[in-house]
Amino acid sequence: MNITVIGRGNVGGGLARRWEEAGHAVTEIGRDGGDASGADVVLVAVPGAAISDALGKVDGLEGKTAIDATNAFGGRNEEFESLAHEVKSIVGGPVAKSFNANFAVLYDSIEDQRARPCNLYAAEDDAREVTDRLIRDAGFDPVYVGGLENARLLEDHLALMGAINQGGLGRFFYRYAAPGEL
Repeated sequence: MNITVIGRGNVGGGLARRWEEAGHAVTEIGRDGGDASGADVVLVAVPGAAISDALGKVDGLEGKTAIDATNAFGGRNEEFESLAHEVKSIVGGPVAKSFNANFAVLYDSIEDQRARPCNLYAAEDDAREVTDRLIRDAGFDPVYVGGLENARLLEDHLALMGAINQGGLGRFFYRYAAPGEL
C-alpha cells in the first residue's frame, strides 16, 4: 500500500517506520509540503491547530482516504465538530480518527508486550477497512468505536489518558477485550 504521512514527529515518523517495516511504501511530508497524489491513504499527524496550513501545502489530497491522528494540544478550529471533520473538509474523501490515543514514544516497545495493545478508532464506512489494516500493521489490535461522529470523543479521551499518566502509571498501553479474552 502507498501511504503518505504528513508530519514527521513522534506519531508520523514512528508510524511511517512501523509501516515500512510491515512492507508498505511510505512517503513522509514535512512542513514544506509535497505531493500525495500517489497515495492510497494519507495519515495526518500534525498539531490540531496546524491542519489547514499543513494540508494546504500538500498537492493531490482530493478524495483520498485520510487517517487523522491529530490532537488539540495547540488548539482547534471550533467551526468543526472534531479535528477529523476539519481534515474531511479539506481532503473530501473518507476519513478515520486513529492513532491519537496512544503514546507514540512507546511504539518501539509494542513487540515486547505479553499481548498486543489496542488502538481506538472511529471511521466512516469507506475508511474502516484500510484503517483497521494499518492499525494491525502498526502492531495494535483495532477497537472500532463507531462512525466519525465519535471522533471528538477520541480527541477528548486524551484528558483521561493524561490523568492516568500523571496519576502515577506513566505512559501506558491499553487493552480492551471481551470477557474471556484476557
